[in-house]
Amino acid sequence: MPAKSAILDDDYDDSKNVLKLNKRQRKAKDRVKKNSKFRLRNIEPRTNTQVKAIDSYLNGQNLLLHGVAGTGKTFLSMYLGLRDVLDGFEDRHKLVVVRSVVPTRDMGFLPGSVTEKTKVYELPYKAICSELFGRGDAFDILRSKGMIEFISTSYIRGTTLDNCIVLVDECQNMNFHELDSVITRMGDNIRLILSGDFRQSDFSTKERGDFLIFMNIITEMNKFDNIEFYTSDIVRSSMVKEYIIERAKQGYI
Repeated sequence: MPAKSAILDDDYDDSKNVLKLNKRQRKAKDRVKKNSKFRLRNIEPRTNTQVKAIDSYLNGQNLLLHGVAGTGKTFLSMYLGLRDVLDGFEDRHKLVVVRSVVPTRDMGFLPGSVTEKTKVYELPYKAICSELFGRGDAFDILRSKGMIEFISTSYIRGTTLDNCIVLVDECQNMNFHELDSVITRMGDNIRLILSGDFRQSDFSTKERGDFLIFMNIITEMNKFDNIEFYTSDIVRSSMVKEYIIERAKQGYI
């Protein structure tokens, strides 16, 4: 939903526009749900930690999913968010994926539109949607219906996110200013999922501390459950699991 203007004309009724937008989104959602060739697969949890994360989400909690690579944090988050969007649960209309574009944090110098600048960073989420729906154009269909949106932290300031599920992915690659900017954008009727692993940060050791500070704040909030994923939760492949275990043995985080 577009950010609301700070100053509204006397004859401007923002609530009517919101109602019209919600009605269009519901109609689009109904068309998607009625399409027998466009169905969200039912996903079964593969580890006890995934079960714990699902239970916390179903109990109404916001989530901080932290842990090693290959444990399904992003995949699970996308599944939970899209399932709620398609089911119309608590009138949340779309899944918003927020991510920092680390190599080009100041994207204003790059040529092209915002969409063109961020396109490469949408690829992991396109791949997940393809797997969840069994078709390669799933992400594009959902976006065309206003049911999924990708936002870079470079463009989130001034936005208020209402009536949606928000996945903030790769949190370890956001500095504290970005993390603070993202969470203060959360409006009414929001479910928030934070996902990351400080070991996978592209920052220097000193800068990694921003995410750890942010995690300490979040874990003290009653509205969040902190779910930790360990090497025993790795489901991507046996090679990834063996590598991460051996890396830890040799003292490399």
